[in-house]
Amino acid sequence: MINILIADDYVLIREGLKKVIMRDPDMQVIAEATNGAEVLRLLQKHEVDVVVLDITMPVRDGIDVLKDISKYYPNISVLILTMHSEKKYAVRALMAGAAGYMTKESAARELINAIRKVYEGGKYVSPELAEHLVETLRAGGKQVQQHSLLSDKEFQIMCKLATGDSVKSIAASLHITTSTVHTYKNRVYKKMGLSTIPELTKYCLNNNLLD
Repeated sequence: MINILIADDYVLIREGLKKVIMRDPDMQVIAEATNGAEVLRLLQKHEVDVVVLDITMPVRDGIDVLKDISKYYPNISVLILTMHSEKKYAVRALMAGAAGYMTKESAARELINAIRKVYEGGKYVSPELAEHLVETLRAGGKQVQQHSLLSDKEFQIMCKLATGDSVKSIAASLHITTSTVHTYKNRVYKKMGLSTIPELTKYCLNNNLLD
């Protein structure tokens, strides 16, 4: 039996995932988390084989949690299931230790296959993502290198700024101060060699980093 923990802050999504997963006689959902910090607390209490993890969650985001799972629970496989496009976060998630990455647009059957594959020690990516990864490796160009220099938090804030979010709203959503957001913003500008929000937006659009 494959023991699964689902982590998503939307109850309707968790319920939908449970229904899909529980149709398979070899799988059971033994725990649910509504935020990143809760994931780590539940892993201390339950024997989990696979974590189905969203990226955008309150308290602690999925990438941060993923890094801790990889560090403290190396035998647990993590499958990222998110609304974010593969080109935006997939490479970062896989580098942080994810065994698989898929979007919420994927079919139910694909989810079951992905869970089974990562449980067995394999890696799961869609054919489209596999092609993108090959293209990224081949490119090695200046633009790919630019945003790959950003930390996960810097990358997250860059994308929020590029979509028009204010410093105040970013601070509230990430549970940090506005001065901290400004610090990250300045780091992003420096690392990217840019100086305005329109330039960030143009870069993100050109590199398919916005949903």
